[in-house]
Amino acid sequence: MLYVLVGLVRGGNSEVFSLHAIRYNSSHELIKSIKILSKPERPIVSKEETVENQGFKPRVYTIIFGTDTPAGKLFDLVLICTILLSVVIVIIDSVSVFAIPYGDYLDVLEWTLTIAFTIEYAMRIYVSPKPWGYIRSFYGIVDLLAILPSYLGLIYADIGYLLIIRLLRVLRVFRVLKLMKYISEANLLARSLLMSRRKIFVFFSFVFILAVIFGSLMFVVEGGENGFTSIPRSVYWTIVTITTVGYGDITPHTVLGQMIATLVMLTGYSIIAIPTGIFTAEIVQEIQRQRTQKVCQNCHVPGHEADASFCRKCGAELPENT
Repeated sequence: MLYVLVGLVRGGNSEVFSLHAIRYNSSHELIKSIKILSKPERPIVSKEETVENQGFKPRVYTIIFGTDTPAGKLFDLVLICTILLSVVIVIIDSVSVFAIPYGDYLDVLEWTLTIAFTIEYAMRIYVSPKPWGYIRSFYGIVDLLAILPSYLGLIYADIGYLLIIRLLRVLRVFRVLKLMKYISEANLLARSLLMSRRKIFVFFSFVFILAVIFGSLMFVVEGGENGFTSIPRSVYWTIVTITTVGYGDITPHTVLGQMIATLVMLTGYSIIAIPTGIFTAEIVQEIQRQRTQKVCQNCHVPGHEADASFCRKCGAELPENT
């Protein structure tokens, strides 16, 4: 058994050190410890220094796809502002008061932004480790749709207004500003809608059957002289009436037709809130499922809120959401 007195230097000041008596059971353990202590320590490198030491493609990838570095966050924020500017230009260009005197300037700005977005899209493909994975991803498809209308507008002029699709790219703000919790809330709504799809489908099927029945009755009662020229047009009137929209382009003129119209209106008021109730019930059930999944590891009590950090019974820290 060996005892070795070791002096350890603290920090970069060689004058400050401490002595430690370390016990070793054999000389083999002592030699092994000396080898470990003789290895040089790796210097601590910040994210900014790491980005600077990377090659061209990794550096550009970190800036374009990453938000953990100041450069990456700044890039995405500038990109979002540029997207909003391009959408404003498209909206202004659709107003004749501005489009006629400033149309040329708006076109120059729009094509400048389009070329910039095209270069950005090409760079994303170039620096991505999996180019096809990015192209097929949600953001990759949105990025492509954001520039296609400009080029298709050279063939079909009015299609250029579809550049409003660029607004979908602003969804990056959730990732940039660390607002992913809003994405989880959106997932809650999506799951609730998905779970209620069968009930909603049955409901709309029932409404469509009613619309066909009432439309056929109105076609027989009113006839073509009162605007109900066919069953499809009568079904259109029924749907407009059931949904309480009431355009007024077709109206019943006979007493029997007006009685049927009254029944259709009352039916619409009776069933219009049903989809909302179905969807709300699914949201409540989904929230309850999330509460049940979050269980305290100390007292094993379930039923905590999704954003709860501590147990409501024992006060122990709850596990993070996965």
